[in-house]
Order: sequence, then C-alpha cells, then structure tokens
Amino acid sequence: MTDKQAGPTSPKAQNIANEVRRRIVEREWRQGDRIPDEADLAIEFDVARATVNKALQLLADEGLLDRRRRAGTRVAVDPVRKATFTISIVREQVEQAGMVYTHRVVAQRRSPIPAEIAARLELPEGEVLVHMRAVHYGDGQPFQLEDRWINPRAAPGLEKADFWQLNANEWLVRNAPYLRADLTFSAENANRRDARLLQTRQEQALLIMHRTTWNDLGPITTVRVAFQPGHLVGTESSQSRGYWPVRRGVGA
Repeated sequence: MTDKQAGPTSPKAQNIANEVRRRIVEREWRQGDRIPDEADLAIEFDVARATVNKALQLLADEGLLDRRRRAGTRVAVDPVRKATFTISIVREQVEQAGMVYTHRVVAQRRSPIPAEIAARLELPEGEVLVHMRAVHYGDGQPFQLEDRWINPRAAPGLEKADFWQLNANEWLVRNAPYLRADLTFSAENANRRDARLLQTRQEQALLIMHRTTWNDLGPITTVRVAFQPGHLVGTESSQSRGYWPVRRGVGA
C-alpha cells in the first residue's frame, strides 16, 4: 500500500486528521484515552502508515493528541494549556455566582444576512439564517445580551430546538461542536437597544465580545455579546464541547 502524497498537507492526511478531530469533539475518544495504533488506523483508512503518522502529528501540533514513543498516542488531557479556549454555558456562570438563572428571547426569525455578518461567516450576503436576540438574567437582573445568527445547515436539529425553554448558547454548546473559532473583544458605548435590554444608560461603556464558530458543515453561528457594565470575563466552562485554536483580538 502506497500513497503518492504523504506530506502534512496531503488531502489524505487532512481527511484523517479531520475524522480523528471529529471523534475527539464528539467524545467518542475522551481526554486521556489511548487511540488505536497507527497500523490499525492505516488499515481502517486504507492508507500508508506514514500518512496516518502525518495526520496524527498535525493534531499533536494543535495540542489535541499526546504522542509518546512506546506509550502510544492519547487524547490530550487539559488541552487549554495549549492556548486554546472553550465556550462557557451562561446558565452555569450565573448559577456558579449564586444567582437564579432565567433568560428571555426578545426576537427570533429567519432573515437575510447583511454584509457585515456575511463577511464574518464567510457566506454570501443575503443568505437566509436564523437571527435572534436574547437576554440572560441573574436574580432577575440583566447579565448579558446576545445578538446571534445561526446557520441551520451547520446545526442539525435546529428546527426542533425550543429556545424559549433552552437558550441558544447552551443548545449549541451541547449539540453543535465546533472545529475552529474566531473571538474578539472590544469596548463600545451602549446603543439604544443595548441600554434598554441591559437596563443601563445609553452611551454607557460596555465590554463587547464577537464569537464565530465553524464545523465541517460550515459556519455554525456568530454572536455579539454585550456584557452588563462591570462584568469580568473569567475561565471558560469545562462543559463545552470543543477546545480548538482561536484568534484573539482587541478592538477600539
């Protein structure tokens, strides 16, 4: 069995890396688990062992696999130390702060995406996605406001999701694992909608987060989160379904 292209960017190596990554994301293989030997994977994928080696090395370089001679290859434990991140479940943040969590959907409809959102999602302008706004509360007080676009094609089962019962943040974390993400923070003055929904004054300085995630089906979601004044961004939740390299940026 031979492969003409066995380099780190060969299609076969990339396809194997994508499949192994999927098994880790969907927790078929959990942190600390030893994965099958290269020889067994070569048989499974019908490729040369060298191709499997290249694919596993790609994932080791990402921090997802821990490879040791004679000890085999295992799914990395605590990959956050590799400068990666996970997505917090807002309900858990509120409850861990000792508050009672509730949320309210302000609006939800299918709408064509404007140019700014299209560029962020790498989709054509005007494509129709699910657009929603929701407020998360702690003890009845606004905790954060999210303005979110969701791509149904990358989130199977979305049409059956009831976001009035289970908020979109938690549903997506549990049902739409991501393979890559883009995360930026900026400071903005509250516009009229921000001020009304966060129960603060217009022009109040707010911490804003934009986060976009993708899987092998395309962009999953992009969300603008406006935090209550004084909010501190803490450690991300270990309940998240992914832990992948992310671009971090700070805007003016």
